[in-house]
Amino acid sequence: MIRAVIVDDEVSAVKSLQWEIEAFCPWIEVCASYLTPLEAVKGINLIKPDCVFLDIEMPQMDGFQLLHSLEFRNFELIFTTAYDSYALQAFRENAVDYLLKPIDSDDLQVAAEKVLDRKKNNQLGDQLRNIMRDIRKQQSSKKIPFSFTDKTIYVEIEDIIYCKSDGNYTEVYMTEGKREVLSKKIKEVEALINSPSFFRAHHSYLVNLGYISEFIKSDGQYLILKDGSTVPVSRSKKGNLLQLLGS
Repeated sequence: MIRAVIVDDEVSAVKSLQWEIEAFCPWIEVCASYLTPLEAVKGINLIKPDCVFLDIEMPQMDGFQLLHSLEFRNFELIFTTAYDSYALQAFRENAVDYLLKPIDSDDLQVAAEKVLDRKKNNQLGDQLRNIMRDIRKQQSSKKIPFSFTDKTIYVEIEDIIYCKSDGNYTEVYMTEGKREVLSKKIKEVEALINSPSFFRAHHSYLVNLGYISEFIKSDGQYLILKDGSTVPVSRSKKGNLLQLLGS
C-alpha cells in the first residue's frame, strides 16, 4: 500500500478526493488529511508519507511555500488545484502530476499509477544497491586468471561487467572500457568465474548482477547495465532473475 496525505483548505475537496481514491485507487491508503498548511507541515514531517496530494491556493502559505517549509521531502507529489497557471512551477518541484479540480477519476488513476510505478522502481533500486554491497564483500579479494598464448592476466571479478558468447570464444567486457577475448566457450568462463553474483541471463550472456541498472520488461525484455550496455533476457530466465532481484 502507498500511504498518502491530502492537504486542502476546503473540507468538501478533501472528502471528494478521499472518496475517489478509495473508489478508484485501492492501492493508496489515505492516512491523514490537513486543512491548514501549518498542520500539514507538522503532520508530513511526522508521518513521512509515500505520497502527498497538495492544493496550491491556501491561506497562511500556498502549496509551494509549504513544500519549502518541510524537513521531509522524500515523497511523490501530486498537485490538486482549480487553476492551470501553476503547471511550470509544479514541474520544477518534480511533481508526479498536476490535477485540475474538479478532479476527473481517470486522471486521478493515471497519476496514482505513476506513483505506484515510481515506488516499484525505487524498491528495485534499493534491492540492487543491497546486492551490490553484498557482492563487493564477496568479491573484494578474488581474482581469476585469463590465459593467453603469451601471457596470463589476473582479473578481479568485480571489474567484470558481462560476458558475451561468440561461438568457441567469449568476449569479456570490463570496467574502464577494457575488453578481452578468451578462447573458451561461455560455459567454461562461467565455471572459471564461479560466483553467485553472476547470472546467465541468456544462453549467450553472463552478467554481473552488481552492474544492473534497469530491467526493461517490454520490447523483448532486456537489462540496461551501468556502462550503458544492453543484455537480453530469455523468457526461461526471467523468473529466476526477478527472484534474485527480489521483485
